[in-house]
Amino acid sequence: FIFLVLPWIHFHGKQIILLDLATREFTFFGSTFYAHDAPMLIMILLGFVFTMAFVTSIWGRVWCGWACPQTVFIDAIYRKIEQFIEGNSYQRTKLDEANWNLNKLARRSLKWFLYTIVSLHIAHSLIGYFVGTRFLLDVSTHNPSENMNLFLTVMFVSSVFLFDFGWFREQFCIIACPYGRIQSVMMDQNSLVVAYDTKRGEPRRAKDVPKDQQGDCVNCFACVRSCPTGIDIRRGTQLECIACTNCIDACDDIMTKLKKNTGLIRYDTENGLNGQPSKKLKTRSVIYLTIIAIIVATFIVVLQRSYDLKTQFVRGKQVFVEIKLDDGVAGVLNQYKLTFDYKAEDKPEIMMRVKTFIKNQVELVTPKNPYSVMIGHQSVNVFFKFRKDLLVNGNLKIVVEFVNTRQPNIVLNEQEVNLVGPVQ
Repeated sequence: FIFLVLPWIHFHGKQIILLDLATREFTFFGSTFYAHDAPMLIMILLGFVFTMAFVTSIWGRVWCGWACPQTVFIDAIYRKIEQFIEGNSYQRTKLDEANWNLNKLARRSLKWFLYTIVSLHIAHSLIGYFVGTRFLLDVSTHNPSENMNLFLTVMFVSSVFLFDFGWFREQFCIIACPYGRIQSVMMDQNSLVVAYDTKRGEPRRAKDVPKDQQGDCVNCFACVRSCPTGIDIRRGTQLECIACTNCIDACDDIMTKLKKNTGLIRYDTENGLNGQPSKKLKTRSVIYLTIIAIIVATFIVVLQRSYDLKTQFVRGKQVFVEIKLDDGVAGVLNQYKLTFDYKAEDKPEIMMRVKTFIKNQVELVTPKNPYSVMIGHQSVNVFFKFRKDLLVNGNLKIVVEFVNTRQPNIVLNEQEVNLVGPVQ
């Protein structure tokens, strides 16, 4: 619901989450960030990685079974459509084995038609995070040839979702997803897993096992039939297990019908299965949690500083021009493009001034000074005029300071500028 709805919400005239790669502007809940804010993205990604490591160390693969979009979309949407149209697992199996007729053709066609509609909406929502949902909605009403690249992108993404969620499904978890292969590094004997209690269940019911020696497992294979990845959980924790707990539900149903205690298959730790106490917080979990706290604290500090005024001087195409100053003295002119980045809500008027011992001999010329800074990314051309004899080996370093006209004594930012000219 969050994934599908968020990109369609607008706040303060902006899409609530918009990752505009073309203009390198990234909006999150009213705040806009730019390409030079990339370290914040790195911290978010690192925070996610270590949060996953922390969660896995305690609760195992709970992400896979309950929060991964692969599982959520398949179980909450696609499998519900399949059950509504084709019935329960027994009815679907019969339909699979049946010869093609009008009933089978109609059911399969309706199912894949609804799959396609859902895949198109998921794809449009995803692409909307990058190009804007309102823009995407508008171009969707036009001829595809007018926006062919965007049209082909949406069709490709829709096809991927249709193939993955409609047919490939849990095979992605087994074949392509790297998480299952690295989970063992994050887990230990105290991590929760979906586990079969061998002490209680073995030996399983069989013809060659005396009745008084049989365990609670009746060898009905309900756990295997209910598993979306097709594994037998009774063989122990396996890479293919996504912790969806379908096997727990299936086994509990059988145990209830047999009037036995549920929990033959359950969430437990390896220590718990062996009758030993389990630690909730282990050394590795504490390490993960400490790293997460450091990342969050760093992110908050960087985020707060991102609201400060940021400036950058970019040299113009023509490095310098020799001119005559008003008093007839030989001078030099440098052109720069000054960019402002500002995220705070107020709109200050910023005064630019040269701050050095030669400030009276270096003139800063700009179309507007003070300059009204707006929220976001802006730029203005700035020229520096100065005496040629001030150059040392063709260089002259100055410092430009930026102050709010309302508080001229408080310097908001300082920027060093290297002026250049002919070598004497």
